[in-house]
Amino acid sequence: MNNIFDTHAHYSSRQFDADRAELLTALPAGGVVGVLECATHSGDAAQVLELAHAAPYFHAALGIHPESLIEEDAATVAFYHGDWRAELAAMRPLFADKAVAAVGEIGLDHHWPVPRQEQYDLFEAQLQLAKELDLPVSVHDREAHAEMYELLRKYKPRGALHCYSGSADDAACLVEQGMYLGFGGAVTYKGAKRAARVLAAIPHDRALLETDCPYMAPEPVRGTRNDSRNIVHVAAYIGTLWDMDAQAVLDQTAADSISARGVCRCRKRARASIARPYMTTCRVCINKFFRSDLL
Repeated sequence: MNNIFDTHAHYSSRQFDADRAELLTALPAGGVVGVLECATHSGDAAQVLELAHAAPYFHAALGIHPESLIEEDAATVAFYHGDWRAELAAMRPLFADKAVAAVGEIGLDHHWPVPRQEQYDLFEAQLQLAKELDLPVSVHDREAHAEMYELLRKYKPRGALHCYSGSADDAACLVEQGMYLGFGGAVTYKGAKRAARVLAAIPHDRALLETDCPYMAPEPVRGTRNDSRNIVHVAAYIGTLWDMDAQAVLDQTAADSISARGVCRCRKRARASIARPYMTTCRVCINKFFRSDLL
């Protein structure tokens, strides 16, 4: 299998400290052609950029995750004492790095006891930043659909909701707005019927594959440390819904990933077209991708 593009990963996690270098060398041999490595606060932003500089198939997303507002070891709390505005201002120069392809991981989380107004304000500020910088977003939405969709309608960002957990009806609205939807190992779990309905309903060119590694390994490797090579299992499952083989799913979603992120070798942005109004990657690089020049 090849053309694995992981649109949401956390290789800066401590779970990879023991063998990170060896693993990142092995991933391309396992068919991985792209990874969007996501920061969760300023404390891991430097390592995210380091990974993007070291591995040519890595791209960086920088942002402050809502849970960082309450995690004691996150820089948001440990260094900035909850002053996310100061933290975001300090991170601002990092977005000038050419390795940065998105603002993320950002969003809303009502599962954990994160102060609602603070996370809402933080998310809105980062949506404003993404719009100002003309960057796509990688969005976290856990049990916060109403507020999430309210802000997405207001700012209309480019990018993706990672690990999409909403309904098929909401998915249709988000896709119509121009968003992409990310799917990972959870779609392979027994009882993941909502995800199956969404995947059956949305256009194939609006689906992205992801790991959220080291978390959420798919069946049949559930419970182990996840990495981008395991996306083949997600692709195989989605293929049963799309009546495609796993490689065709990987080819389709890799092309979708390039379109969603604006990630290309020359770093140019294409003028929006009538046919694909949310296309942001230059046509030259998309054509090269299909000829496997980027693999």
